[in-house]
Amino acid sequence: MELPGLAFAVCLFLCFCAPVDGYPNGKVKQACASMIPCHGAAPQLPPEHTITLNVTEFKPGDSIEVNLSGPDYEGFFIQARDAEHLDGPAVGSFMLADQRLSQLLTCSRTKNSAVSHTSKTKKKQMKVYWIAPADAPNHVQFLATVVKKYKTFWVKIPGPIVSQRNALSPATEAIPTSQTISHLLKPFNASGCGSTKFCIRNPSNCDAESASCFFLSFKREGSSVLIEMSGPSEGYIAFALSHDQWMGGDDAYLCVNEGHHLRVNTAYLKGRSPPVLDSEIALEDVSWRLADGVLQCSFRRSIHLLAYKGRFNLHGIYYIFLADGEVSGDGLIYKHRRQPLVTNGMYNVTGLPQDIGGSRSPLLIKVHGVLMFVAWITTVSIGVIVARFFKPVWSHSFLLGKEMWFQVHRVLTLTTVMLTSVSFMLPFIYRGGWSEQAGYHPYLGCTLMVLTTIQPLVAGFRPSRHAPRRWLFNWFHWSTGTIARILAVVTMFLGMDLPALDLLDPWDAYTVIGFVAWHVGIDVLLEVHSYCLIRKVELVEDDRVQILQSLTSAEAEGRLFKQLVLTIYICGNIGFLAAFLAAINQI
Repeated sequence: MELPGLAFAVCLFLCFCAPVDGYPNGKVKQACASMIPCHGAAPQLPPEHTITLNVTEFKPGDSIEVNLSGPDYEGFFIQARDAEHLDGPAVGSFMLADQRLSQLLTCSRTKNSAVSHTSKTKKKQMKVYWIAPADAPNHVQFLATVVKKYKTFWVKIPGPIVSQRNALSPATEAIPTSQTISHLLKPFNASGCGSTKFCIRNPSNCDAESASCFFLSFKREGSSVLIEMSGPSEGYIAFALSHDQWMGGDDAYLCVNEGHHLRVNTAYLKGRSPPVLDSEIALEDVSWRLADGVLQCSFRRSIHLLAYKGRFNLHGIYYIFLADGEVSGDGLIYKHRRQPLVTNGMYNVTGLPQDIGGSRSPLLIKVHGVLMFVAWITTVSIGVIVARFFKPVWSHSFLLGKEMWFQVHRVLTLTTVMLTSVSFMLPFIYRGGWSEQAGYHPYLGCTLMVLTTIQPLVAGFRPSRHAPRRWLFNWFHWSTGTIARILAVVTMFLGMDLPALDLLDPWDAYTVIGFVAWHVGIDVLLEVHSYCLIRKVELVEDDRVQILQSLTSAEAEGRLFKQLVLTIYICGNIGFLAAFLAAINQI
């Protein structure tokens, strides 16, 4: 994996030189093989556009009408390929029906073997003609990549299959393979983990036979290693060996669900692009099992594979990634929807057997979440309760020359500012800049940071208690703080579902909603208590006369009750923090 920085910037620049829609004029020959736009986003599912043909059979030299239609789109890229080898080169050639909106490209040294757009003009339908070559395969399938807008696109949308007359159905023809495939009869188990084999489990110490457990094991047997991999997924599960904790330059192994059977592939990860699958499989004794939504694959590979480029020596030490995701109908591997598990250190899988876990969330992001939770669920909430309800109770108690309630409030709010400031920087340090894939969370976070900074600055210039403009300061201080607290809860709620900190359901909803209900409940309880104290009366001899007690006297009577409620509130907040830390520890 490449380190972020100059190398990453160079790769990113090269990547953007080859998108399907990166050039509005459609000159996208660099995308001939993968048909994937490098737009910094994952392809969409399912496709909205369709490919239709005017025939189902052909013979060499025939002209077939191909139509691509659907909702408005800007860019497109169409090819015909051997239906039994969709990763192979484009076959045949095209003729244009509208030279204003479409153009011919040369792919795989075959002239006019692909068609693309000429401009970003909106299109609903595009018609071209495909000419069957003399050496056409028995079965041909048409594929299309469609770009609706820069980050909204579909890759390799499968079209109909046309066959040469009298050719056997693709399903009845034998497809050669270099692998010997067998079926597993039962789930994997964790026996031997840490003693005879190296294991990784997520969640840590989960039962390998459980439908919710991701399991990966390596068992050395002579000059080879038996590898077992399983986990719940509708698309694929995969692991990769890496020299660092960043994607790129990795040795990857995939177990892919193809409907009623599984396919095992080796691949090379290049940056954040889809895996480059190997045409030759350097694996032996391949077995699989598909049951109850759990994919299981086992295979054997030699410790040294000098003849295969991209395969790492298993005597080395590596970070290990474990990921899962979706697969398109034609086998295209989509980006994992959640953060992959990454081991905390580098390991030699053929060395001392161990039984370890890993984390699907980077340490800096975990610390970011914990600091924000402490700041906005604990310190600031207690500080607000103290300032709102404990002025009369602690008005005659002093700490360092100031009223106690004020000192407690100031210390807690300044602690909130400090924790928020430190936490705010951590995602930028981890990402190396701004994240375009975090939705509204970073924007709300920046707004919260501004409000957090304003509060102590304004408080430093507050007028005296009896100044004529004191009411203006009070309203501004209260409204800014209230908006910041509401914004903090919303921002944390959104952040808990981001891939880098995807808490297990229903922790995110229960934690945030539970805290809001808890805080509002305590606030209402203290408000009702204060109201009852103010309205408390002292009856005199004439029971028709009611004398309103002074606020100070009434509040003093409720001192014990308020201190009890504050203690309960602090304990409750600590409980929410403990629950959040437990949830963080599970990812």
